[in-house]
Amino acid sequence: MRSQRPPNLSKAIDAVAEHLPFADKQFDAAMATFTVHQWANLNAGFTEMRRVTRGPIAILTCDPQHVCDFWLFEYAPEVLRAEARRYPALAAIADALRGECKVRPVMIPLHCKDGFNEAYYGRPELLLKPGARLACSAWSFVDKNLEDRYVQRLASDLADGAWDKQWGELRTQPEYNGSLRLIVSYP
Repeated sequence: MRSQRPPNLSKAIDAVAEHLPFADKQFDAAMATFTVHQWANLNAGFTEMRRVTRGPIAILTCDPQHVCDFWLFEYAPEVLRAEARRYPALAAIADALRGECKVRPVMIPLHCKDGFNEAYYGRPELLLKPGARLACSAWSFVDKNLEDRYVQRLASDLADGAWDKQWGELRTQPEYNGSLRLIVSYP
């Protein structure tokens, strides 16, 4: 497996998430976007967020139970399995937040600018570009040869129309309900 994130960076992120340099109840609200899957200790991180926050805490994450429901699983199953393994279960997040939690799906717009796999739900050609795959770290957890095979198969199905035959309606679907979730915890 390849890894893009140096171990020292992982430790630094964990240290910040688990030891926030702020006074108790200093903030009206707090949020974390696409980060909790990188924390070493969810409970410590959320305890710190709750300590420094008077009001709601919002967490943008992916539901690991739905990551592999995406069409890309047909082409790059190990990428999506790696992605799903990285995300904590939504129930674990809610338990760690220790408040009244509401979970809402987040619709992904067709021309989403962010670089995560589902952002390309209706623009599969973009996943042929190395930069698009680099924007989603799960690609770095599979062998380069395997990644190349996945990309070649997708390119072939795009070229001969097989992708469009199966999923072409996504090209005009204004939004996609994938694995993206917003968890809001109220004290």
